[in-house]
Amino acid sequence: MKYFSFLCVVIIISGAVSCSKPDGDTGSGDGVLKTGQVTFSGGYETDPQDHGRPVVLIGSALGVSPEVFRDAFSGVTPAKVGPPSPAHARANKKVLMDALSKHGVTHERLDEVSNFYRYRRESGELWKHTPATATAIIEDGKVTGFNITNAGAGYTTAPTIKVAGYDDLEVKVNIEFSTDFSTNGRVASLTIVE
Repeated sequence: MKYFSFLCVVIIISGAVSCSKPDGDTGSGDGVLKTGQVTFSGGYETDPQDHGRPVVLIGSALGVSPEVFRDAFSGVTPAKVGPPSPAHARANKKVLMDALSKHGVTHERLDEVSNFYRYRRESGELWKHTPATATAIIEDGKVTGFNITNAGAGYTTAPTIKVAGYDDLEVKVNIEFSTDFSTNGRVASLTIVE
């Protein structure tokens, strides 16, 4: 299994604690965050050049860098209206396979990855993902670390992390990518910056 790590820094800016429940929040159910409760939000941004495609996830799942996948995809001609015809789809797949097969990508794996990360952005959908969850370790009223209870999957960028009652906390978030759908784009570590 191949892993790719990227270090992202998230700085929590001082402000009021949100009472809404962000994606992945495991709050009490009444909308009020308890002191020390960790919430994750965001982390699903894509590079503007990718037009909404989660290229970092697709490339990693295929075992290639985002740049290799972007280069391969640059020869694809998307259908202008509706789904592509079968002939158009075959031509696009040939373009992708001509570029990706030299990196060990098979037809079957390309289909599997494409189908897994396919989504309809125009309908407000998001690709398959699992929100991360964590608990803060608090000693003598100070957050000293985190226990990641679910590393999540499907993050393309570092999510925003808030710890209720600790608005000025600065945290480094390490996101890890792999060829395994269940761990691709997971939160690998949360580290407090002193």
